[in-house]
Amino acid sequence: MGNGGYDVSHYGVSLAYEPKSGQLSGTAVITARAGKALSAFNFDFKGMDVRSVTVDGKAAEVSRAGQEMTVRPRDYIRKGAEFRTSVRYAGKPVTITDPDGSEEGWLRTGDGALGLGEPTGSMAWYPGNHHPSDKAAYDITVTVPEGLKAVSNGELRSERTSGGRTTFSWHAGEPVASYVATVAIGAYETKTYEIKSADGRKLPVYVAVDPAEANASEKVLDRIPEVVAWEEKNFGAYPFSSTGAVVDREGDAGYALETQNRPVFPGAPDLGTLVHEMAHQWYGDSVTPKSWRDMWLNEGFATYAEWMWEEDHGGDSAQQTFDALYRGDYYEDAANGRAVWAFPPATPSSAAHISGSPVYERGAMVLHKVRQTLGDDTFRTILKGWAATHRHGNADTADFTAYVEKVAGGGTGPKSQKAQKIGELREIWASWLYGDGRPSRP
Repeated sequence: MGNGGYDVSHYGVSLAYEPKSGQLSGTAVITARAGKALSAFNFDFKGMDVRSVTVDGKAAEVSRAGQEMTVRPRDYIRKGAEFRTSVRYAGKPVTITDPDGSEEGWLRTGDGALGLGEPTGSMAWYPGNHHPSDKAAYDITVTVPEGLKAVSNGELRSERTSGGRTTFSWHAGEPVASYVATVAIGAYETKTYEIKSADGRKLPVYVAVDPAEANASEKVLDRIPEVVAWEEKNFGAYPFSSTGAVVDREGDAGYALETQNRPVFPGAPDLGTLVHEMAHQWYGDSVTPKSWRDMWLNEGFATYAEWMWEEDHGGDSAQQTFDALYRGDYYEDAANGRAVWAFPPATPSSAAHISGSPVYERGAMVLHKVRQTLGDDTFRTILKGWAATHRHGNADTADFTAYVEKVAGGGTGPKSQKAQKIGELREIWASWLYGDGRPSRP
């Protein structure tokens, strides 16, 4: 996934969908800046037929091999030049099955569709540089039969009905990694209101729920303001300009996903899942991994957010959850209990492992070890500081360990004590983050 030679700054994606036939037609206008002189460049795009491609208004040659779409513009693109590629396409978008067996891409539902992207699915419904390191602003416009709604990232700018079809226009001004871009189409019931962010902003909340899930979802979705406020207290001001959720029918997808601004849930979520996916708005969506190898920075943080929520709301403490995982009694069966030690969270050995238990639970255990070592006050400084330092950017595991060591070595206190803490942190990295198997001591 991903292509070199350029950096995308904006996607303008216009889609028209017919749920009965499953036909999708689209135009993607991709604005990018050349990082080097280009006589050709590639996009990731799987399935559907490409009807035409232009670069800066001039017809370009196109060839395709697998998911690679090669564009040869008529004119040479200079290093540093901004260029705009328009791709017209149509067909039935594909569903992609990952090495771990999960499905993504374009998922047809009973009354519409879900476009889900982690890690490779976005290339099923629009061409682009589909790598987490290349984030961009988005304008997504979707036309559907009247009576259906189309939900995407950011804020709803307009909703227009004409000739039996309705067009929804969405704008996401903050950078979006393509794997958390989304389109959700269905006969949703919607609810909109505003909440106040910790930094004084008014945050629009847009919630879309399949009618079959409305009653079961109501109580937990009504807690979105409470969850956002709690996470702002712990992680810093909410990083985006809107929030919300999409709840489709149970079984329409095999997992919840932290799609930017409004996570997608298959069926009514429980409170822990809501806390988890909303925490990703800070850790994963705003601070995005440089590569898929760094997924524990997403899932470890979001999993630890669940532990902290439980601790703050009368459930098990994070220490109790950590201890149960270490002992192996966190899971009902031994095989799952052993899975957390299957590989180091910072070095998943294959694409099938990036959503494995070590990335989630052992990733959270790494954070708890940092908390044990540095204390609650410093740990909460790290939670907020990490999110603020890399806000709307990308970071990897080396950035994180260096950041934590910098915090541990700062402030007042004897140099010897700081050096000891940094030494203890490096033992954590060696044993818990990069080490094989279960560390000898909890």
